[in-house]
Amino acid sequence: MDSGEGKSVWVKKGATISDKSARKEFGLTQEEIIEAIRDGKLQYRVNSIFGNPYLKLVRSEVEAFVDGKYGSDYLKKKQIKTELAQTNKELKRLKAQVASLEI
Repeated sequence: MDSGEGKSVWVKKGATISDKSARKEFGLTQEEIIEAIRDGKLQYRVNSIFGNPYLKLVRSEVEAFVDGKYGSDYLKKKQIKTELAQTNKELKRLKAQVASLEI
């Protein structure tokens, strides 16, 4: 990989994901992430925010890893569940807003 090309992935908005977000979004465990890093399937950088360290991963590599490990249907189902949860959350917020406006 060209050094200029490699750096662009790390600074492009939305191209990376933290290990915590990868666990939440894709249902991975920390052990699976570490194993994939050791196997060379995932690139990572160590970052920290407010003194708390975390692993920064390339989103496309995480998606490819999950796709290879669990199949393409897994990602689609996970995405649909996430969208449904967001829609339900928004619906709940709007119902509460309607109730407060009716009062």
